[in-house]
Amino acid sequence: MDSGSIRRTFLEFFKKKGHTIVPSAPLVLKNDPTLLFTNSGMVQFKDYFLGNATPKASRIADTQKCLRVSGKHNDLEEVGIDTYHHTMFEMLGNWSFGDYFKKEAIAWAWELLTEEYKLPKDRLYVSVFAGDKDDNLPFDQEAYDLWKQFVAEDRIIQGNKKDNFWEMADLGPCGPCSEIHVDLRSDEERATTPGRDLVNNDHPQVIEIWNNVFMEFERYWNPEKGGASELFKFDLEYHGEDKKAKREKLRSSLTLLRYLPAKNVDTGMGFERLCRAINLVQSNYDTDVFTPLINFAAQTSNIPYGKDEKTDIAMRVIADHVRAVSFAISDGQLPSNAGAGYVIRRILRRAVRYGFTFLNFKEPFIYKLVPILSGPLKDVFPELESQKEYVSKVIFEEEASFLRTLEKGLKRFELIQNEAKNGVINGDLAFELYDTFGFPFDLTSLIARERGLSVDEQAFNAAMAKQKSRSKTDAAKETGDWVIVGSDVKPQFIGYDQQEAEVKIIKYRKIKQKNKELFQLVFDKTPFYAESGGQVGDTGYIQNINEKITIVDTKKENELIIHFTEELPEKLESSFEAKIDQQKRSLTEDNHSATHLLHAALRSVLGKHVEQKGSLVNDKVLRFDFSHFAAMTTEEIQKVEYIVNQKVRENIPLDEKRNVPIEQAKALGAMALFGEKYGDFVRVITFDPKYSVELCGGTHVKSTGQIGMFKIVSESSVAAGVRRIEAITAEAAEQYFRSELAVLEEVRALLKNPKDLLASTKSLLEEKHALEKKLEVFQQEQANQIKDQLAAKAVKSNGYHLIIERVTVPNADALKNIAYGLRNQFDDLLMILAADVESKPQVAVMIGEKLMESKKYHAGNMVKELAKEIEGGGGGQPFFATAGGKNINGLAAVLDKARKLI
Repeated sequence: MDSGSIRRTFLEFFKKKGHTIVPSAPLVLKNDPTLLFTNSGMVQFKDYFLGNATPKASRIADTQKCLRVSGKHNDLEEVGIDTYHHTMFEMLGNWSFGDYFKKEAIAWAWELLTEEYKLPKDRLYVSVFAGDKDDNLPFDQEAYDLWKQFVAEDRIIQGNKKDNFWEMADLGPCGPCSEIHVDLRSDEERATTPGRDLVNNDHPQVIEIWNNVFMEFERYWNPEKGGASELFKFDLEYHGEDKKAKREKLRSSLTLLRYLPAKNVDTGMGFERLCRAINLVQSNYDTDVFTPLINFAAQTSNIPYGKDEKTDIAMRVIADHVRAVSFAISDGQLPSNAGAGYVIRRILRRAVRYGFTFLNFKEPFIYKLVPILSGPLKDVFPELESQKEYVSKVIFEEEASFLRTLEKGLKRFELIQNEAKNGVINGDLAFELYDTFGFPFDLTSLIARERGLSVDEQAFNAAMAKQKSRSKTDAAKETGDWVIVGSDVKPQFIGYDQQEAEVKIIKYRKIKQKNKELFQLVFDKTPFYAESGGQVGDTGYIQNINEKITIVDTKKENELIIHFTEELPEKLESSFEAKIDQQKRSLTEDNHSATHLLHAALRSVLGKHVEQKGSLVNDKVLRFDFSHFAAMTTEEIQKVEYIVNQKVRENIPLDEKRNVPIEQAKALGAMALFGEKYGDFVRVITFDPKYSVELCGGTHVKSTGQIGMFKIVSESSVAAGVRRIEAITAEAAEQYFRSELAVLEEVRALLKNPKDLLASTKSLLEEKHALEKKLEVFQQEQANQIKDQLAAKAVKSNGYHLIIERVTVPNADALKNIAYGLRNQFDDLLMILAADVESKPQVAVMIGEKLMESKKYHAGNMVKELAKEIEGGGGGQPFFATAGGKNINGLAAVLDKARKLI
């Protein structure tokens, strides 16, 4: 059964069971500060479990792209080494939101695996939660009894809290889970050791394939304990090897559990592992999910797969990593030096290094795998197929960049490993590999492990923190628990139509960031736009007869709209009049609508390959990142500006459509950005249906004339295949032109108001150039005179010509020319000059070719000693060296010391 059939069977099975099939959410998360990437199938449904949003259906199924390379779900070190861990993987899942529970979930899981997929029943084991004393949680008798209908009791394993109790995070929905494991060993191996003894023991052939989570509890802070502050303090200060166990015990003591209003089911089945189990192969990499990629790597490198463990690992790493990197880029996350972008760069560089070292790929190679990956997935993940050329180009640029420094970095590693003490590589030296050669820490650590060494991670992190000039404490954020004030209703955004409203606070919490205390408020309804889609959040205030509270920012956390304040209202239960900063909102709308006009103009001028890759829209400027692989020409920039301003002058009215079915919106030609998660109903913003139609949740001008004018102020590169335009509109554009005209008028006045300003300026520049040429000739003549004067003062002593003098020269080049001129004249020269160069002290030491043979003098060493007298430093070659300094009055001391040295 091929992988495509396996995926379709899963979705069709649950569709028949009344589930709505939904598309995968993007791999890269937006509006969720707790995660960099989607790391499990439940992430896109998080708000349903938290009660912040209503699910579109009570039964849902999907296949979700997931990435696990950081935090508690970090599988990176095992990827390629073993047969079943991956960075990017698909998670098949079925969900019940207050509908069915354990009985149906368990029965359907067994039916799908044994009747649809025909997995041998004698190879399957299940586990149930055995209970936990610390949290006073009972044994899951219900799940145990349900499984007895299908599985013999000796195949039902009672698992501990670590394996059989699932939690979203430190707080929130949680519950016991029931895992399904498959034993893929040979019949002979299974006869020697019972499979139940190998479940959850990291056996490469006895693996978990499906986890059914029964969410019936919610974990919350115990109001009588220290809560978040205590846990935050522990995370910051404790670094023992037993940190994980101690942290879990502390968390249990600080929290309580209560039942959720509704019982939910959340299941996740590893697609790659399922394909392996159904086809009874020894490795996930032996399925058609990976074999086309591995075969191409083997053919291209001319190294067979399956013959050597080191080259096999390299091919598996590349096959896995190209999936993670390609999907992340197609979802909008480019490799970079920070955050999620750095994770993607780390993964790609790890793959490049494996190919370079073990498969002899000295030129970019991984980019060639993108079309092989995207083709079979075009129906389930069309975003990758439609962007395969762009993704390939980005990967190619990243590969080429890293390959330029990789070989030098590996040579440097050879020297560094020789300095290792007790088998541990110095963390500062590991940081040098990162800072100079672009080696992520985990890459250095991997190479070290291959050679039986380890790396001092603590010292590396200290060096990293020093470079960033901020401590871990500064970067950390402490977030308290939500405090419910009124009825916890679903908040409504009314800001498209209203800029002020009467609101009530429904909950709040306190946060501490960079030692500053802030409060986050949630209202029952709000006119404040939360930062999203590149548009900054609104500011303003809430007030009543007793108090006025400033709103300093508005952000989105999943589906919650959160208002930031520096003080907490005294009477939280009161009604407040909420007002946004209308001037800021209006100018922000000018810039946001201008980005839509700009996007369309870029596609018209540069081509249809142009797609938005990021944006920032506030009241001062707009920043627009887009896919394009060459710098824009002056003519292209001017043409884009002209088109946008033409649309501004046309005063095109805004056509805003809300709650449009997604397929209908696409039929209208609306631009859907890859990497964004759209619901079944969307908002469509149109400025002329033949020009600009986009899906957008931001706020906009009523007509384009409100923008006033549009001006591009810069165009630059921000990443491989991504350009950035910064532009201004409205008042900022007007001020820009006023300022430019003022400068122009000042220049005109300085030039005595010539009739032709351009011709006059050109003439002035030509005159300046001619004078500079004359000055160069004069300075050269002056330097020659000084050289001749110094030559006349040369003293023959001890077999060499000695010159120790103070000189005044026009520039450093003149000093250098004098030194080399004298060396050409005297092959036994020993010269030390203390120079005044435009009122700044310099020292030059020159040694003749004949005198160099004696190796008695070293110019570099001499100049370093002499530079101390002018409070400076320098160096150079053994025969010629220079130094600069701060103390011009020290030149006389330089001469005295030079005579003593000689």
